[in-house]
Amino acid sequence: MSTAFSTAAARSLGGPDWIVARRTAAAEAFAATERPDDSAEEWRYSLIGQFDLERYAPAHEFGDAPMPRLDVEPAALIRCVNGRVMFVEVDEALVDRGVHIGPLAEDENGEARLGSVADDASDYFTLLNDAFMDRPLLIDIPRGVVVDRPIVVTHHAAGTGGAAFPRLVVRVAENAQADVMDLHTSEADDDILVCPVVELDVEAAGRLGYLKVQEQGAKTWQFGSVLARAARDATISAATAAFGGAYARTRADTRLVGRGAHGDLAAVYFGESEQTLDFRTYQDHVAPDTTSNLLYKGVVAGESRSVYTGLIRVRPDARGTNAFQTNRNLKLSDDAWAESVPNLEIENNDVKCSHASTVSPVDEDQRFYLESRGVPTAEAERLIVAGFLGEVLAGVPVQAAVPALKSAIAEKLARQRELDSAAAESELEAV
Repeated sequence: MSTAFSTAAARSLGGPDWIVARRTAAAEAFAATERPDDSAEEWRYSLIGQFDLERYAPAHEFGDAPMPRLDVEPAALIRCVNGRVMFVEVDEALVDRGVHIGPLAEDENGEARLGSVADDASDYFTLLNDAFMDRPLLIDIPRGVVVDRPIVVTHHAAGTGGAAFPRLVVRVAENAQADVMDLHTSEADDDILVCPVVELDVEAAGRLGYLKVQEQGAKTWQFGSVLARAARDATISAATAAFGGAYARTRADTRLVGRGAHGDLAAVYFGESEQTLDFRTYQDHVAPDTTSNLLYKGVVAGESRSVYTGLIRVRPDARGTNAFQTNRNLKLSDDAWAESVPNLEIENNDVKCSHASTVSPVDEDQRFYLESRGVPTAEAERLIVAGFLGEVLAGVPVQAAVPALKSAIAEKLARQRELDSAAAESELEAV
């Protein structure tokens, strides 16, 4: 293994003794862990065989991060670069109510919060994050506090050959409520590795909305994890909007551990050119009378690929479970490719569970209907894509981000249309 990711390198990052000890232990465990390959079911169809950790080293360049596009003033804004917190601005009224938003190491409960969810879902890339996270970020909402505007976090990565390990821990205490928007970007032309880990911990009757927006550069490789746990009568609404990266994989685990817990899981994604967008989800029903509803919808254009593999697991004591899983994909070109593999693992008979998946081209009847009424072909395609993805966008947390998401989708569609047009002209010139 490269000395860039050795135990000594992890230990050298500094910080409180307890976090140094945690990094060291994780680095030792990582060194003893074999890199996954596509022979394992959970990595089937992935590009893990092309991944080369030796190309990278922990990034130490720091600067500024892009501002998010929002139609509302956030309750707090945190900007991070290469895994390090660079700027924190929090509404003083929240501070007065005991809300902590900032470096995790500065919170008296930081040690207990870090890993409280992730330690139950450890794998090769979460271990790598644990060993080389620089300055973890904590959002801690105390009991009974309701935050009525979104908390916004930006994670930016920069520096060719660099590897960034952002870590975000969100804890919503009993009967508290908050929405968090988590924006991930990287430099367009930098070959970068990003391994973010997000822990979402919602206590009894708490309510958390979380939206991850992935707009990374075209040369970025991402292996990310969003790991959630919901206690009794808690609600987690976790959504992902994925548009960037050369290869971007997001693993989403939601564990419903308290009776009556509920999870809404959603994703909207758009692949263009030669991108690969890869998703792995787990809906883990541990306690009785829990519910979950997953809806992932995406578009692939050009020669892009999408992969979805999901598992609903119902544990022996989780009677009364209601769980649903739907993945739908729209192909805009013959060369685009989508794979969808939903799964069920049921260990209790008193449940209602279902899964569904589709991969299909644009409906020609829909296109003809619009064109027959004078709508140009390009606009007809835009309307069809907007209608297809609109169902997900209507339900994502942080609705203030939706106009920007719609703009990102329109920009990707227009850019792919230009690439297709240029390719067609090139073929004509060659004839």
